[in-house]
Amino acid sequence: MNADDSKSTPTLRAGMIGLGMIFDDTYRPFFERVHAEGLYDRRFGIVDVPLVAVASRTGARAERYRESAGCRIGPFVSCIGVQPVHELLKAGVDFVCVATPDDRHFAAARAALAAGVHVLIEKPSVLTLSQLDELTQLAQAKGVLAKVVYHKLLDPDHKKLRTLVADGILQHVNNGYCSLLEPRSISGSQFAEWITGRNPGTYVAVHYIKLIDFTFGGRLKTITATGQRGIVGPADGPTWDSCQMRMVYEYDSPPFEKPGTGITPPARQAAFDIHTSWVNPDNFPGYVEQEVQFRFDNGVWNGHSRKRGVECTVEGLTPTKLKTTLNNHYSAAFLEPWGERSQRGYGIETLERFVREVGFVERGGPATERTGRLQAMQQLTYNELAADRQTVAAVQSLEAILDRQYRARPDCVVRVNDERGGLVLYDPHGDKPEVLYESPV
Repeated sequence: MNADDSKSTPTLRAGMIGLGMIFDDTYRPFFERVHAEGLYDRRFGIVDVPLVAVASRTGARAERYRESAGCRIGPFVSCIGVQPVHELLKAGVDFVCVATPDDRHFAAARAALAAGVHVLIEKPSVLTLSQLDELTQLAQAKGVLAKVVYHKLLDPDHKKLRTLVADGILQHVNNGYCSLLEPRSISGSQFAEWITGRNPGTYVAVHYIKLIDFTFGGRLKTITATGQRGIVGPADGPTWDSCQMRMVYEYDSPPFEKPGTGITPPARQAAFDIHTSWVNPDNFPGYVEQEVQFRFDNGVWNGHSRKRGVECTVEGLTPTKLKTTLNNHYSAAFLEPWGERSQRGYGIETLERFVREVGFVERGGPATERTGRLQAMQQLTYNELAADRQTVAAVQSLEAILDRQYRARPDCVVRVNDERGGLVLYDPHGDKPEVLYESPV
């Protein structure tokens, strides 16, 4: 790897592709902290993690960040132009973080993996299973990590939910409902350059798709969806204000019959509804409104972003410049009791976890044992790209169903691992079934 041999401290050199809102919320504070403190792990000691190169469309945000950050960050190369990712890779990076709009993830990640560089991709990892196949095969061939960020899996509430499920306290999920509503100002300003032809389900529902898939396991069977248009784009266009999707999962049944009877209980199914929007009123008190409910054989789990936290009202500031309801768990700036300024939260924690995984692979022992360390990190299914199959299948299905609705063919259904293929779209308007993906999901 590209360690700086002139220094006593080993180095993991970082590249950043995309400098939008998510960079400012999570990557920026992470890189600033490791610039000041380095990164320590007992498995490999201390390493420096400099941000050495960034890639963006125009470079304007990079220069604004360079000026505003000052000594909080080290010198970095800003790559722009026709092929900024290839220029970034020439800087000699050890890992790359991809935080571009979702339909640009694949090309950037493929270029980095082809160069033998570890990659972390913001959710959704990619938009089709064929893209996922190519990236996972490339990562295996090059012997590097290919990971994806689902920071909500590290939310303390969601970790507690999974703990109760894993420990058998909450038993046999029956159904679930998830909702995430974002204000119109986000889609109209921060996302305005890339939302044309896109939908909030792919961008934010994917958090809950992954939460369901990772927490409850099971086999994805069916996807249906619909949506609304006309606010952030034309009513007859391909840009969606909101969408609602349903996923049906299949689970092995609990053994209701007594052991030894020879009776195999039939599989059980559970339906999960996920509603997302990015046209919520800007002055809604929740700002980003999130809630979940999961029902089990023996209990109910309810979570709500406003009910779990604090509310703050400041004249002239809330709810637009300052959020009325604050999620201090995700990423928040603090004045610590000892006088230090910091920014922390699970959105930053997931990035640190990835770099620790890279550090363990590259610095955690003899080079002859690197393959074993790589394989151990690839078994971490919470962020491993190869474990993202059912989530990407749901995303690809959602995109295909909404595309048919845009073309005046609503009410399509995608079935998973159907007799005709891995993803098969059924159109009630007379078309023969369309195989979206042939191999088993």
